[in-house]
Amino acid sequence: MTQKDARFQADISAGRFWRAFLTIGILSFGGPAGQIATMHRELIEKRRWFDEAMFLGALNFCMLLPGPEAQQLATWCGWRLRGIGGGLIAGMLFILPGAVVMAGLAWIYIGFGAQPVVSGVFAGVQAAVVAVVAQAVRRLAGRTLRTRAAWMLAGVAFVLITLFGVPFPAIIAVAAAIGGVAGGALGAPAAHGPAVASPAPANDAANDAGGDAGGNIGAQRAPPRWRTAAITLLVGVALWLTPLLLLSAWLGSDHGLVDVGQFFAKLAAASFGGAYAGLAYVAQGAAGHGWVTPSEIIDGLALAETTPGPLVLTYQFVGALAGHRIPGPWTPWAPGAGAAIGMVLVLWMTFAPSFTLVLALAPQFDRLLAQPRLARALQGVTAAVVGVVASLGLWFALHVLFKSVAVTALGPLQLWLPGGPIDGWAVGIAAGALLLLGRLGMLPVLGLAALAGLAHWFFLNNS
Repeated sequence: MTQKDARFQADISAGRFWRAFLTIGILSFGGPAGQIATMHRELIEKRRWFDEAMFLGALNFCMLLPGPEAQQLATWCGWRLRGIGGGLIAGMLFILPGAVVMAGLAWIYIGFGAQPVVSGVFAGVQAAVVAVVAQAVRRLAGRTLRTRAAWMLAGVAFVLITLFGVPFPAIIAVAAAIGGVAGGALGAPAAHGPAVASPAPANDAANDAGGDAGGNIGAQRAPPRWRTAAITLLVGVALWLTPLLLLSAWLGSDHGLVDVGQFFAKLAAASFGGAYAGLAYVAQGAAGHGWVTPSEIIDGLALAETTPGPLVLTYQFVGALAGHRIPGPWTPWAPGAGAAIGMVLVLWMTFAPSFTLVLALAPQFDRLLAQPRLARALQGVTAAVVGVVASLGLWFALHVLFKSVAVTALGPLQLWLPGGPIDGWAVGIAAGALLLLGRLGMLPVLGLAALAGLAHWFFLNNS
């Protein structure tokens, strides 16, 4: 790194660094947009640790990677300020407050979620979540689908996952390939800001990721940089998979918790498009395995919306319920251990790849952003994600607004059909939530929906 950067970092004490990122972790409500806005306020507006161009360039870099972009951006900011250790601390502080809250909520849900009054409250919240996802689809489509080709790709993705049950990772891979070949037809890349380079000089040793600080940066310097990135990736992948291998050696490769770990490992490797897109994959797989019910996935998303941190903490909730239900050697003496193992396992399988990718590739992000084929591939993925999230919205709506849902096979097609009458109360709550979301914000709307669900339960049981 340059002497100027070294002096700047020396001025940021460990205490100031910890306080800044702990504040971000505690206040990061509102999904990726709210979390990125919180980081911008704390790191740029209040502390002036970054300039606008560097911050937006880093955000665009994180958009190229699978995983939760807000957590990755926090990791990048920590890395830029205090190296690899800073990246790990910043990313962990972004995750931990929400993970602790979600752990408490998951335990409460496991203990009391089946109580009729609690079920009534969650019935109202589930209806509001239908509106939340519908709003997310509308905003995502408005921001990313700017050409006829983009709309067509989103429509194809919707049909493939909804009617044919094509796995989410396969859709992402095909969309990336289509975008890489014909991305220009999909319109301008959707990004939060210009893909700009860091203002650091070209011979900044931070871009060397461990190479020597002297000399010129030319073709002869590229191998050490990429060699260091490759070593970091290999070490990170080994650490990522080690808990799963140990669990498999302890419980056996066919144990249910090993299946849970493998499932979320696959999701982490293909989790482009944020939590909503990943939840479509969870709806495909986790509910299909019988680990959770559709209504429980919706409850998990509702709880994640009320906690700080990334919305993918919904996966932690799924891991808790799956671990609680899958028997293991701990069941006779510590029945709650399964839920704890499930939560820790899912958190590790979800977030370890994000840390690995950011810390390995951050020194190269200027070069990656300059690759037009990567940007075009991301356009294809982004367009397809709209269709995937729309499918998730339909899945949520059917399971919440109707008394039951049946899946009927028609040749290669799978048809989701209402298996019972429509729930007028749920429709009313969802419609009201959709109207209020733009005026009151997420938490007040979820609170009002919970009260409406409670009122409905009280009416049914006292009429």
